[in-house]
Amino acid sequence: MGWLIEGYLGRSIEGKKSKIPAKLDFIQSASGLFLGLFMWMHMLFVSTILVSEDFFNSVVHFLELKFVYDNPIMSYITSFLAACVLIVFIIHAGLAMRKFPINFRQYQLLKTHIKTIKHQDTTLWWTQAFTGFVMFFLGSAHLIFVITNADKISGELSGDRVISHFMWLFYIVLLICVELHGSIGLYRLCVKWGWFEGKNAKESRKKLKTAKWVISIFFLVLGFLSLAAFAKIGYKNYQEQQIQSVMIKNYDGVKYEYTI
Repeated sequence: MGWLIEGYLGRSIEGKKSKIPAKLDFIQSASGLFLGLFMWMHMLFVSTILVSEDFFNSVVHFLELKFVYDNPIMSYITSFLAACVLIVFIIHAGLAMRKFPINFRQYQLLKTHIKTIKHQDTTLWWTQAFTGFVMFFLGSAHLIFVITNADKISGELSGDRVISHFMWLFYIVLLICVELHGSIGLYRLCVKWGWFEGKNAKESRKKLKTAKWVISIFFLVLGFLSLAAFAKIGYKNYQEQQIQSVMIKNYDGVKYEYTI
């Protein structure tokens, strides 16, 4: 009966406020911190394609522990890790949805609030909420693909997907949303929990905001350069496939003419 009373009144029988919202907020912050740091590590891993295709493949080989046991089954390590990230991703998204406007009236109030006071952190929150909504679909699709196709992660195959499967547009949208959402989220975590606050909170917040934009620009540039490198590999392979196709057709034509 106690949980029923608390559910209606928001207080326990003893008159104390529930600690559940605070606990959920902590879980949301912890999962967001994990995903933000993972995103940075993932971007650094993907950017190894800028060194060379062979170096990227060797990093994949190393992370899947194929230097211990060189077998395609080791790709399941990537599938397992991606599945763990997906679970954390869904938990974080579910907790974040608690703070979204749930009807048109709340949306109107939020937009009016943003336009009236013109508070930068409120605008950043709205940007984070919008990019998070987009990421819920694109990010989930990307992680599910990695889980089910972990054995197809290489410079050549990734480049082929970017060009031949027309995935470059998907990755551009996902990249922008991930980098903006992640950097804003980590900035807001620092402000919320008082990390790096120092003696002057106002001045430290200003520095944190500057660092946030520097990090956002850095990873966006790194991401676009990496995507361009994959596109270059994919386009090169596409041209080679077209040339081979033409050569096969010409060969068949000569052969057919000779038999006549």
